[in-house]
Amino acid sequence: MLLLWGSPASAYSAPKTLLVVGDSLSAEYGLARGTGWVALLERKLQAQKLDIRIVNASVSGETTSGGRTRLPALLKKHRPDYVVLELGANDGLRGLPVPSADSNLRAMVKQARDAGARVLLLGIRIPPNYGRDYSEKFFAMYQAISRDEKVGLAPFMLDGVAEKMDLFQADRIHPLASAHPIILNNIWPHLQPILRTK
Repeated sequence: MLLLWGSPASAYSAPKTLLVVGDSLSAEYGLARGTGWVALLERKLQAQKLDIRIVNASVSGETTSGGRTRLPALLKKHRPDYVVLELGANDGLRGLPVPSADSNLRAMVKQARDAGARVLLLGIRIPPNYGRDYSEKFFAMYQAISRDEKVGLAPFMLDGVAEKMDLFQADRIHPLASAHPIILNNIWPHLQPILRTK
């Protein structure tokens, strides 16, 4: 009987786990629960009959440093097959050094990979509050990490949203629920290949 309980078939039928580690853009800040892109992704996976459980560990205000600190415990607890890293916006809005954000994100990619997960990085553009040079270096950081670490990248998750103020809440920082289907459409083409190859 013990052999039956430990049969390989049970392992293959277990759902995969996708861990999202992000900030307010993924934590449904200011939105009704179930209307953010992560919740929309969950419904999309169900519609496509993909047996993947989503753990949304996003925290409003999170920085790359905070994510790096939290990630090891999240990996140990949830043992994800896939990790989506959506961090950096708060570093950029605070004018934190690009090399620090770069180092934190690379460390997170390595931590997730060492735990056996496939990784997708979500890129972000920030307003040129600290000068165009800073904002361009920040945007280019994601492309460099993707290239160097050979990790998937959705180049700009707010593409088609950032330039439309009518898609933002009153703070002009956080997108409305109506923008989140667009955000998911920016992410999905880069996430789908990762989900199909594990």
